[in-house]
Order: sequence, then C-alpha cells, then structure tokens
Amino acid sequence: MSAHDCAHGVLLPLDAALACYAREVRSLPAQRLPVADALQHVLAAPVSAAVDLPMFTQSAVDGYALRSADLATAGKPAPLRLPLAGEVRAGVAPDAPLPAGHAMRIFTGGRLPAGADTVARQEIVERDGEYALLRHALAAGVDVRMRGEELRAGSPLAQAGQRLHAGLIAALAMAGVAEVEVARMPRVRVLVTGDEVTQGTPGEAGVFDANGPLLRSWFLERGYPAPQIDYVIDDRARLRDAVDDALRNCDLLLTTGGVSVGDHDLVRPVAAELGVREVFWQVAQKPGKPLYFGVRDHDEARPLMLGLPGNPGAVLIGLHVHVAAVLAHLQNAAEAAPAWRTGRLAAAVRADAREQLLRMSVRIDGDGRIWLERLDRQDSHMLSNLASAGALVRIPAAAALDAHAVVQWLALP
Repeated sequence: MSAHDCAHGVLLPLDAALACYAREVRSLPAQRLPVADALQHVLAAPVSAAVDLPMFTQSAVDGYALRSADLATAGKPAPLRLPLAGEVRAGVAPDAPLPAGHAMRIFTGGRLPAGADTVARQEIVERDGEYALLRHALAAGVDVRMRGEELRAGSPLAQAGQRLHAGLIAALAMAGVAEVEVARMPRVRVLVTGDEVTQGTPGEAGVFDANGPLLRSWFLERGYPAPQIDYVIDDRARLRDAVDDALRNCDLLLTTGGVSVGDHDLVRPVAAELGVREVFWQVAQKPGKPLYFGVRDHDEARPLMLGLPGNPGAVLIGLHVHVAAVLAHLQNAAEAAPAWRTGRLAAAVRADAREQLLRMSVRIDGDGRIWLERLDRQDSHMLSNLASAGALVRIPAAAALDAHAVVQWLALP
C-alpha cells in the first residue's frame, strides 16, 4: 500500500479503500455448529469425509443381485433360470449371503448381499414365478456402486474460507459430517439518520424510508441475520447515545446519512468523541463519495463503523462494494468481495473525474458474450431503474470508454 492509502483527509481511490479493509478488519472467532444450521457461514477449518461414500457396496438400479460366475451359459441357447433367494430393500441389510446358482431381488440403494458381484436391471430379466430368467451374461460390477468409490473416509471435502451453500451442506451431511467449525456471523447494527426520514407517511418535507428496507433485505438475501435497525434524528446527543450503544453491541455498525459536510452531518464528529479512529473519509467514486470508515480500537471487540451516504442509490453501492468487502474479511472468506466480473459496454460512456459505478442492464448474445447497457436515472437519490438493472459497472476515473470496451461489473441484486 502506498503512503497515502487510508490516510486521513485524502480522497481515496476505490481500490485503496478496499485495501484498507483488508488491512484493518480482523476475522471473527470460530464456533461449532450442526452442519444443517450452517448455511451461508464460512468454514474456519477444512472438513474431511467421516465415512466412505458409498458407505457399503450397493445396487445402482432396481433389479436382481447375481454372481457373475453363474451367468456364463445365459442365453446359450436358452435363458438361464435362477431360483430367487429373497429380497433386499434400501435401508434393510440382507438376511443371508446369495447362494451360488441363485438370484436375489434388490432395489436401488440396497446393500449387495455377500457373494453377489453384479446386478441385472429388471428391464433385462424375465420372471417365471420364483425364478429369474436371463438371456445374457453379465460381467462383475455391472450396475454396482462400490464402497468408497466416490470418497474414502478422511478425504478432503471442503477448505477453510469456503462459504457453505445448500449443495455443500448436503455433501457434508452425506459424508457423515455432523458439525463444522465456522466463523461466527457478524453482529450488525444499523442507524438510519436524518430528520427527513419517515417510517410512516411523511409530512410535507419528509421522505419515505427506503434505506431501512434496503439494508434489511440485502442482508437477508445473502443469508445473514436481519440487522437491528434504529432511527435517529439529527440531534448530537441522541446520535451520540445511539452510536455508543450500537458499538458496544456489534461487530459492524452501519450508518446512513450524516457523513457529508453539512451543518447537520454529525456522524464523524460523534464517532471521534466516542473514540472511533477514523481510517478514511471520502472515496473517489460516484455516487457515494462521502463514505466513512473507522475502528474503535480501545474496545476488546474492536467494532467497525462504516458510514454510508444517505441517498438510497449510494447506500446500494455501499452495500454491494464496501459492506460486502468488510463482511468477507470479518468471516475470513476465501472468495473475493466484491466479486467483479467482466463484460462489454453496449454504448460509449463519458468520463468523470471520479470512478463511476453505474447501474446497467445485462444481455447475453448468442455467442455467450455479456453486454452491459447504461440505464437512465443514475442519480444517487433515484432507485426506479433497479427494476431493470442487472449490473453495477465500474468506469475508471477520467476514462471515456467506447462501445465494446471491456469493463468490470457486479451482479445485482
């Protein structure tokens, strides 16, 4: 990192701000959870299979368990008649080995009886009472799932830093893993500031609250618990009490509004009064320039404070770019956040002194190429184009880009 990165009073490039999170954010302690309760948690330790998969040799189809050595004369010229020696259902162990010269009815997932080494699927077997008739010989191992053919006990299944999704949870459960060691979920508190923000019907000078629903939905959408959201008017004493209480009971405090340069923008001075060390303020991005990040070092829990602008469009960008990065570091996640992809601009974009983060629609052509088309109404107070937006696109500072230029983008939502 260069000398000005994270420096107080410097308008930081976006990548420098992201580097500050990597330097300042410490991962949360680990806890053990039942694997079924660990959705969207991040593994704190690697996980190995507890059992062989499959756990026992079994039939892959509904059919008849057989000894391949008994089948050499099948169909030469008459079908081979084998007396039935019982039945094996899934979940029920065979009562006895398969006698030589016999067949045993078996169903998918049924444990192969001792002595059997192949399975004839029922479509190629004729039944004559208590006899199975076969017209073709079978080699050993046909339609048989061998014990451990997928995994052996002790084989690695997942690595530290992986986020647990439904498929991975299913794989761990199938492999006999009952508990996993994961990073604790971050405790997040939210303070929505501003005299004008109204939870009910606003008065003549108020606005409906969009930030509270946006923040709550964003966290739930990603598998996090809903954060506690409180509302504070532009009163220094009340804001001080609310910030102090939140910092005592969270890992990450998010505020919306109150971080610019107006007379009623009180978040920064209040944070300083409460011992929050300012890491940076203002990022060279549009929208969302008045972004604040601080750490209260003297608390053992070392809570973080991220002050987002008040306009909902800027809050949306702050969530997808900055909050996502902080959460990934708190959980020591292996995947990068933000998770930039690449695509091509459908039309030219004008330059701006700051890096732009623009809402665009996404189109995939017949050759699989991704095209990004700028939407109207990009101002930070506007959200109506989110019904059509599928991407948040990075346009470098002072760069005028032509159509077909390759750019980075994040998927929305």
